Amino acid sequence: MRPGLSCVYANTLNWLGETTPLPMENNPRVVFERLFGGSGTTDAQARQARMNEDGTILDAVATKLAHLRATLGGRDRAKLDEYTEAIRDVERRIRLAEQQGLTDLSVAMEQPSGVPAAFSEHARLMFDLQVLAYQADLTRVITFMVAHETSNRAYPEINVSDAHHPLSHHGGDKEKIAKLIDVNIYHAELFAYYLDRLAQTEDGDGSLLDQSMIMYGGGMSNGNVHDHHKLPIAVVGGGAGSLEGGRHLLYDDDPPITNLYLNLLAKLGVHPETIGDSTGALTELTGV
Repeated sequence: MRPGLSCVYANTLNWLGETTPLPMENNPRVVFERLFGGSGTTDAQARQARMNEDGTILDAVATKLAHLRATLGGRDRAKLDEYTEAIRDVERRIRLAEQQGLTDLSVAMEQPSGVPAAFSEHARLMFDLQVLAYQADLTRVITFMVAHETSNRAYPEINVSDAHHPLSHHGGDKEKIAKLIDVNIYHAELFAYYLDRLAQTEDGDGSLLDQSMIMYGGGMSNGNVHDHHKLPIAVVGGGAGSLEGGRHLLYDDDPPITNLYLNLLAKLGVHPETIGDSTGALTELTGV
């Protein structure tokens, strides 16, 4: 983030232009309906009525699926069954989340339908939806934030009751630093779940992970002083054979992260001269 820019730049990764943020979607039911639904409207009541009428998305296309399955060979039938069962599993978990939401809420509270009470289940559901979207080739690019840059979420599931953002301003306090490390490990474990799901999903001659390029990291190298230089960034995936992994690279000249974006975009066949504050692709980064 450049000095002087609005904090709105910390709340979304997707932009239509320099000053036009595209809103994120954190409700797994809405994401699922956008991927697989067919109500023809964004009205919440109409979408819910369609879901109630059809039961599930797969129920709505059961006849077509049965006809398709009858025309497939054994291996393709197995892949279709695996895919449809994955969709059913996500649907079941979304419905369970809605039921939990109803029982967990007091009269005075309101919670978006379909968002699990447990953060880890919410994150895994969103990761599973991403895997399904890639598997069905409904999208080629996804941006995902585990939390916005100034998140005040606490993590009681890992015994961290302090808010995340104040912990990042630890002032050298060893106890706060230890808790911040626990949060970072927790996020990394959730990311590992996503990578494992991609690795277990066949795609062509390999897995979805083999075909993917995934950049994981954050906007600060040291939140205590708002230092955004020398960001610790992981680039994961095979990039369809174009990425070389298993390396730890350090750049003393402190290039902007947008230089890495140029490398990754080139692998997608996109060749802008610049992006943001880029100064040129990381030509010394062999394998990328």
